[in-house]
Amino acid sequence: MEPIVMGFIATVAIVSVTVLKIARLRAARSAEPSADVSARLEALERGLQSLQEELAETQERLDFAERLLSKGRAEGLSRSS
Repeated sequence: MEPIVMGFIATVAIVSVTVLKIARLRAARSAEPSADVSARLEALERGLQSLQEELAETQERLDFAERLLSKGRAEGLSRSS
């Protein structure tokens, strides 16, 4: 996998986990979180889910592109032999 893509994946994962942990810590401060905090936490969780789905789709596309490239290289090598 390309280093840039791996870096992007790692960055998204770290940021997502950090945001989620911070949101949960803030929500846990009071015994009963306010409606605003609960709504914001739910929005963060939906956003995280969306990012994870996007990341999975990007990984699938990258895998597909890598397979096409390696197939093209293999065909090119067999033609030149």
